[in-house]
Amino acid sequence: MKFRQTLFWDVNPKNIDPQKNAQYIIERIADFGNDKEARWALDYYDKKLLRNVIKKSRCVRPDTKALWNILLTTA
Repeated sequence: MKFRQTLFWDVNPKNIDPQKNAQYIIERIADFGNDKEARWALDYYDKKLLRNVIKKSRCVRPDTKALWNILLTTA
């Protein structure tokens, strides 16, 4: 996936590795991603990994965590 600069404002999106930077990508998409990016994350990453990152993240907002917990329960 081609990542938007506005989603990853602090780095060059072309240098992001979806495997090595999974937690970073998941956190950003969870909090600031659009529908297309959220669908990509749900399709690309293992649900267990997504749940763990969302649950343990200290930077994902509480409302975002609640939404993603619902999405991951129904996905």
